[in-house]
Amino acid sequence: MIEVTRGTSPLVLGLPHTGTDVPAPVWDSLNDTGRAQSDTDWHVHDLYADLVEGITTVRTPIHRYVIDMNRDPEGQSLYPGQNTTTLVPLTDFDGQPIWQDGAEPDAEEIARRRDLYHAPYHAALEAELNRIRDLHGFVILFDCHSIRSQIPFLFDGRLPDFNIGTNRGATCDQRIETQVLQRCAAAEGYSSTLNGRFLGGWTTRHYGCPAKGLHAIQMELAQATYCAEAPPWTYDRTRAKRLRGYLRQILTDLISWRPT
Repeated sequence: MIEVTRGTSPLVLGLPHTGTDVPAPVWDSLNDTGRAQSDTDWHVHDLYADLVEGITTVRTPIHRYVIDMNRDPEGQSLYPGQNTTTLVPLTDFDGQPIWQDGAEPDAEEIARRRDLYHAPYHAALEAELNRIRDLHGFVILFDCHSIRSQIPFLFDGRLPDFNIGTNRGATCDQRIETQVLQRCAAAEGYSSTLNGRFLGGWTTRHYGCPAKGLHAIQMELAQATYCAEAPPWTYDRTRAKRLRGYLRQILTDLISWRPT
């Protein structure tokens, strides 16, 4: 069941990776590494909850190991030549297998999951984007993500705290990109980057079309800014409260933004 909260402001939040639900047959096929669900965007839906009024949110409760809502449904890589995970991941972010030997999903199973989970999520998201664009003449999709700050399999060193992705400026008006970047750069004690290791996932790239009034931007937060980066992934309310103040500023700016 896709969870949708409808607002009337120009802003829509996408929450594709916060769910932890795994159907029993899929759970039985995962190994201990997969069942640890370490690549969850832990607590992100709580982090953004009730920050500003009037926003629309679209969230799936399904875990990304079942199928990744932020990957191309046709299976094309987001980052050719770089380590990444696939539509239905075979490994976790550390490159470790997540399925029991011989239980990896085949093409038929992947197609079944795509129809059962991936397609409904994006149908719901697209419907809300179109609804809001009909109201305002434009819409801004803010795709909400988080990740451990250090994952050698995916990137060198420590990830910045705020990682903004717009596919090198292609997915939103430049003023939106600049506005978000300036807020992040001014956030005391936090680091930030634009179109660094993360350019925005399939969702941002697929929907972002400024010429059609569809603006999309991805925010990948380093989890160290608000929670423990190891089990049990404890939500740090002190750190989260401070971070939420800056996220509130970003979202408030986006709600107030208007095309020229």
